[in-house]
Amino acid sequence: MTKQRKTSKSAASAASRVLKDGRTGKDSKKAAGSALSQTAPKKKK
Repeated sequence: MTKQRKTSKSAASAASRVLKDGRTGKDSKKAAGSALSQTAPKKKK
């Protein structure tokens, strides 16, 4: 079973700035994209 995580608002903002900045490296963009791809666990009905 995997742990489901959600990216905090401040971390998402930082990751977004990294992706928009043309001066950042490939590895930085990869980490930022990974952070943004984490979603909240879905609630069961």
